[in-house]
Amino acid sequence: MAAKKKVEGQIPPEETDLLVIKPLGAGQEVGRSCITLEFKGKKIMLDCGIHPGLSGIDALPFVDNIEADEIDLLLISHFHLDHCGALPWFLLKTPFKGRCFMTHATKAIYRYLLADYIKVSNIGTEQMLYTEADLEESMERIETINFHEEKEVNGVRFWCYNAGHVLGAAMFMLEIAGVKILYTGDFSRQEDRHLMAAEIPTLQPDVLIIESTYGTHIHEKRDEREARFTGLVHDIVNRGGRCLIPVFALGRAQELLLILDEYWSNHPELHDIPIYYASSLAKKCMAVYQTYINAMNEKIRRQIAINNPFVFKHISNLKSIDHFEDIGPCVVMATPGMMQSGLSRELFESWCTDIKNGVIIAGYCVEGTLAKHILSEPEEISTMSGQKLPLKMSVDYISFSAHTDYQQTSEFIRILKPPHIVLVHGEQNEMSRLKAAIVREYEDDPDSHIEVYNPRNAQGVELYFRGEKTTKVMGSLAIKPPVSGHPLSGVLVKKNFSYHLLAPSDFSKYTDMVMSTISQRLSVPFSGTLQVLHYFLHQLSGDAKIIPDYKKFGGKMIVQVFDSITIFQEANVVLLEWTSSPINDMYADAVVAAIVKAESSDLTAKTLPPITQSDTMHFTECLLETMSEMFGDESVSKIVRGEKVTVCVNNACAQINIRTLEVNCEEDEVLQQMVTNAVHKLFNCLIPQKVSIARPSGVKWIG
Repeated sequence: MAAKKKVEGQIPPEETDLLVIKPLGAGQEVGRSCITLEFKGKKIMLDCGIHPGLSGIDALPFVDNIEADEIDLLLISHFHLDHCGALPWFLLKTPFKGRCFMTHATKAIYRYLLADYIKVSNIGTEQMLYTEADLEESMERIETINFHEEKEVNGVRFWCYNAGHVLGAAMFMLEIAGVKILYTGDFSRQEDRHLMAAEIPTLQPDVLIIESTYGTHIHEKRDEREARFTGLVHDIVNRGGRCLIPVFALGRAQELLLILDEYWSNHPELHDIPIYYASSLAKKCMAVYQTYINAMNEKIRRQIAINNPFVFKHISNLKSIDHFEDIGPCVVMATPGMMQSGLSRELFESWCTDIKNGVIIAGYCVEGTLAKHILSEPEEISTMSGQKLPLKMSVDYISFSAHTDYQQTSEFIRILKPPHIVLVHGEQNEMSRLKAAIVREYEDDPDSHIEVYNPRNAQGVELYFRGEKTTKVMGSLAIKPPVSGHPLSGVLVKKNFSYHLLAPSDFSKYTDMVMSTISQRLSVPFSGTLQVLHYFLHQLSGDAKIIPDYKKFGGKMIVQVFDSITIFQEANVVLLEWTSSPINDMYADAVVAAIVKAESSDLTAKTLPPITQSDTMHFTECLLETMSEMFGDESVSKIVRGEKVTVCVNNACAQINIRTLEVNCEEDEVLQQMVTNAVHKLFNCLIPQKVSIARPSGVKWIG
């Protein structure tokens, strides 16, 4: 394992095939959901919640396992505190510089819900993770995303589906280098009175990160559950008791309000018994629900055309316990849902000693909370002030929690058939039972090989995905395909995880890059004359020529060689200028060698032998023979047309000008370069024969 890690360390992060999924919260627990993904050098965080049973720093996810400034992207699935409660702290109190996204409805409700959390938290100011000012500032850092809208951040593509859990809840699909990862967050596949069921993604994910809250439990049928709930409420108020229903300000509360309002309408004998929704957020919450009515199911959308279902006939708002006249039977829905503090805790402590009263726990309870504790039927409870009170009121549990049960989870997995499943958001025993059930379900299915993982907090799941690297040819290179048998030449451009082959001239069309040229200038000591240097350069390349009165250099005489290197003389140095390229740089090195050779020579302008040029007929015969040896007789034109010889290889033809030694081949640059090198080498070999040739016309020797 150590050797393997060492090898991994030598590979750039963006090139590794290792995907690491690590829960920093919600690993074999419910609460402080926070999952990190690391793949191809990209780091993503999914949710950033707090633990409802803990407070202050203890409630945070294990974020000391990561470097916050390395997180590229943070996605929030929904507005519940165990999924977003630590977000203001993470956005403002850490060096996080990435981008954060959630749906529009989630952002609207997040603000109100966390403001309420700050007010009702029963801890000292110094222990608070953030203030209301921090919460307001965090709003500026949050971006919104529509359902099914595709976005991209640093090469990570992502979009979201409706999760059916609460208003605005989203399941996120991410794609990194072709690998698809689906994070469900909390989701429900059952339509209720106001929310649609979670969508089924059309694409199969390679990895499914899925909640396991209810493990292998099967939910009670909705009709039976509602009947049992209203029956219990009716019984409590009928015996003259107070009925306490602890709820979250948003989410299941709206479902229960719809059920109770309808039940009261159908039972006139209950009209004198008040129902209170005791939340400081009641009016704001209702405004949000009325705004995002189109995010709900078809039944609600049809009803809104007639009358607003969230304007209740039999339910009134209760701002605080100071406005509450506690006389006679009543129903109070109060926050928070797990009774750790706030109004629900105050009412519970006030009513728990009366046998006529009752409390109905209507949602999932996290370990360590009062709501979870009273389900174990203790004889007494401890108040927030430390006083012991006998628990005599009735305690009932009916799950209206919009999480999937085993039947929904199993169906969801069977439709998607992901090769890898990572379980999160579930108590250890429930998660283990669900893992065993999924493994058992597919162990005899030869068509489905599914691996299931249930990591603890800070324990990484390592998966390897080896993707194929493909390059797309674009622009002029795609229009003009290469000659068969010859390599395709261009610039390989990598953008995120895509590779494109482009001609340099197409950069501005397909990328934000620009082509730059580097002009090189080199000074070389030289005490001789340009005529002597020209002689040695002519031996190096037959195209060396002297150009007098060159305007660019103040009328000075210059020498040009290889049609790319310009040479002029100043005092006791010669200066070389050229546009840098691999070939031109090689030519410049050869020219420097020729200058050094000329400097050490005893030749002067007067003792120079005449510059020679091979006899045309002899040179042509040698050229034809050389080309035939290189490319075969059938590839070389035996007919010399004027001053040109043609060499054809694989449908690409190179024309050689015998007089100027220029080679032209538009179809194949490689063939052109091979022929050019051969022609110049042959010409240089023939120079020592000193076949007499007249000096080029127009050249004026200057001593």
